[in-house]
Amino acid sequence: MISAVMSTQEAFVAAARKHLCAGRKSLSVPQSLDLAAQVLAVNLGLKPALLYDSNGTSPEQVQQYVSSLQSSQLVSESLFTLDLNGDTLIVNPFAVRSNLEQVLGGGGAIPVIDVCHSLEKPVITDKLRLELKSIIQDLLLILRDSQQLKMVKPLCVGEKCEDWNLCTVFGLLLDYPVIYWFDQTNSFENCLSMTPLVVTTAAVTWQAATADHRCRLYSFSVPAVLLEETQSNLDSWRLRLQEKFQQQNVFKDLGVCQSTVTLPSVCL
Repeated sequence: MISAVMSTQEAFVAAARKHLCAGRKSLSVPQSLDLAAQVLAVNLGLKPALLYDSNGTSPEQVQQYVSSLQSSQLVSESLFTLDLNGDTLIVNPFAVRSNLEQVLGGGGAIPVIDVCHSLEKPVITDKLRLELKSIIQDLLLILRDSQQLKMVKPLCVGEKCEDWNLCTVFGLLLDYPVIYWFDQTNSFENCLSMTPLVVTTAAVTWQAATADHRCRLYSFSVPAVLLEETQSNLDSWRLRLQEKFQQQNVFKDLGVCQSTVTLPSVCL
């Protein structure tokens, strides 16, 4: 349990600064608070998973951080850490499974945008249906394993994910309304250079005893040329997020906005 003299925010910050050190460098207080808000959002199901990329800590350190929060009863025992060849995610298995099962059942088809370097511009493709189905089925098996074990170390996917396009997998796990794909057997580059992108950002305020903290929950892009074709998916995603937001009382002031950017290079 949390000490009576330590606030929830302070407990999260202490756990982050203790377990998430890369060399001599630990997370700053603002970084620790951002991470805490994100983890709380995952715990509540406001977002199904969090891709951890704050600093160069290992999946084992992230698991230690999650275990510490669980020991202090700050988050659910069901959260676990997923290691995809060194990329670390903190996962709410119930939320992820629900999303994946909906996609697999055809009730939540996600536009897959082909951004291969050889293309003149990004296009929506339906050629990956079987590949996407196979990945989702593998992910569901991984989630089943996580619920049968008490996770004391990261769940490492290993060789199974070596052929996956991780950009696509991250889009699935993070519940983006559109996901990118490229043929990584030919090139890891993409055709998004100098392509106008519409960036959707969702932010909330964490209501805490000491001080409110504004946090960005989601940020993803859609090529502007494909915005009209994907608008219904964006609208459905926003509606689902608003419904989940109304079912909790940890965060307030949900804001969703869009902006258009054009970049000389885009890393996926």
